This record gives sequence, C-alpha cells and structure tokens, in this order.
Amino acid sequence: MFQAHYLQQFVEAVFKKIGCPPHEAALAAQVLISADLRGVDSHGIARLAGYVRLYDHGRLNPTPNVHIVHETPSTAVVDGDRGLGLVVAPRAMEIAMEKAEKVGSGWVAVRNSNHFGIAGYHAMMALEKDMIGWTMTNAAPLVTPTFSLDKLLGTNPIAVAVPADEQPPFVADFASTAVAYGKFEILQRKELPAPLGWAQDALGQPTTDSNAVRSGGGLLPLGTDREHGSHKGYGLGAIVDIFSGVLSGANFGPWVPPFATAGFMTAQQAVGLGTGHFLGAMRVDGFQPAADFKRSMDTWIGAFRNARAIEGERVLIPGDPEREMEAQRREAGIPLLGPVVAMLRELAERFELEFEE
Repeated sequence: MFQAHYLQQFVEAVFKKIGCPPHEAALAAQVLISADLRGVDSHGIARLAGYVRLYDHGRLNPTPNVHIVHETPSTAVVDGDRGLGLVVAPRAMEIAMEKAEKVGSGWVAVRNSNHFGIAGYHAMMALEKDMIGWTMTNAAPLVTPTFSLDKLLGTNPIAVAVPADEQPPFVADFASTAVAYGKFEILQRKELPAPLGWAQDALGQPTTDSNAVRSGGGLLPLGTDREHGSHKGYGLGAIVDIFSGVLSGANFGPWVPPFATAGFMTAQQAVGLGTGHFLGAMRVDGFQPAADFKRSMDTWIGAFRNARAIEGERVLIPGDPEREMEAQRREAGIPLLGPVVAMLRELAERFELEFEE
C-alpha cells in the first residue's frame, strides 16, 4: 500500500522533471491521484508513463499557453496548446464557472489538449460554488459503433456533479462504452480474460480476449449489442464526440490521436487540433434558490437510499462507491499492481528520483 501524499509528491516530481511549472505539476499530480483514491485505477498513476511518452514524442507541451480563441458571455473555445489535459481541463472549468457567475451558465469547448484523467474531477470543481458541473471528452478510436467492424469512437466519458445539502453530492462519471479501455490494461497486466460483453474480435464476434482490441477487435458501446441497447451507448459516445471535437475544432471520430499507452495505434491524418473536451457549469440559483434546491436534492437522494433492495444488496447513489473508496484509501493507502510499481521504479531511475516501496 502507498500513501496518497507520497504518490502525489512522486508524480509531481516527475512532471517537474519534464518541465512543468511547479503549480501545474502539483495540479496534474492531484488530478491523477484523485483517480486512484476514488478507485478508478485505470486513470490514475498507472497512466503516468503515458504522459511522459507523450512528452518524449513531442506531443505534450509542458509549459502551454492555455488561452481563449473565441467567446461570448456564456461560451468559449479554449486552445490547450498541447498541454497536459490534467491542467487544461481545470482551467477550462474555471472559465466556465467564471462565465456562470456572470450570466448563469458557462460552456467551454476545448481543442488541442491531451488526456485529462477522470472526468469527475473537473465536474466536481463546480460543487464548491453551488453549481452543477458537466464534463465530457473524446478519446482515441477504440470503439465499434453498433454493427460496425471499424473503430470510430473513443470511450468518450460523461460526468455530471450536482450539489446537495446534508447528503453527499450526486456524481455520475461513466464511459459511453461497456467499460473503459483502462480496465483492459489492468486485465492485460494480470493476464486475465475479459468478461463477455466488453469487446468484439476482428470479425465482430463476442470475445473474452483482453487483448482483442490490440488484435483488430474493438470495445463495445454501453449496452453491448443491439438487443441490449448498444445503439444508446453509441448515441451517447457520438454526442460526446460532437460536443468535444466537432464543436471545439479538435480532432473527432477516427482521427482523435491515441494516448501514449495505446502503443498499438497510429495517429490518423488530423482533421483538427489535438484531443477535445467539453465542460459546463450552471448556477443552481439561476433556476431556484440554492438552499431550496439542495434540500430537494437531499429528499431525492433519500428516496433512493431508502428504496427496498435485493437481498444482500443496497441501492447506491452515483458517486457513493468512489466516495467510500476514497475514505478507505486515504486511511489504508492505495494498492498498486506489480507492473505499475515497476513502471514507477523505471521513471525514478530515469529522472534520478527516489521511489520507496
């Protein structure tokens, strides 16, 4: 087990070594470690070497000039200047919240960015200001739309964070696929098969091969197949791609560049700039007094918590598992797989840092 503060310091040191300013290195590390704390191990420190490889390949600018290229009172397009998405997305959410404070809501489309970690981190930034936060991002094409053999979409997550009063906030953070690709990377490290319904092989047949995507297959949309609603997951992924990529001027569809961990992929000819995100903030008091809304949210959440549950189970609110995991891991520490520890040791050796197991 590793304590969060220790991993935070190590990640921060690595980002400094590739040239990130201290405050941005600290923010990027915080976003990454927040994923591990919340149990989203696929998007946490396991991705650190991937960001370093982006830098090595000239795709990551450690000192970006994140700036607005077009705006109205309630909207903006932000150019991330090839910066860490872990830094670009929080800045974009700050801009969205600044606009929301002035006119009720703010919506920011981002281009020329990179992988931004877990979507929920950026959406939850709005909670501190009694705002509802929205976050989306497109990603490299690993997903086959319903009936397709070609990979045309990314896992394209959506996160929505809604404040409450005495209850913890509602935080929904999910991929538009049956599962995020990072889950496959974890299975690959453990040399385990994947559950049926996560992927199809190169011929479009269901498979449990955790390397199927590397072998010409693809991830399946949320719903898995047409009979179970995969067209709805396909639709969600398409919406995210249009908002994040087409609207912002970023790459979209099959042209979104791969993250560095997807070494089996090659970038297609660009149709835009980098990876795209879409972030929004809405003032609750733009609709009703914030105190009234949050009390109503408590009532809403309470109704679900008090629902009769299947024997041995309980009805959860989106955000409950991650919040409970964070409390547990802050106290007991964060478990890391052997291959992840080995990767951290390699980074420590390369950058002349200490890494204690």
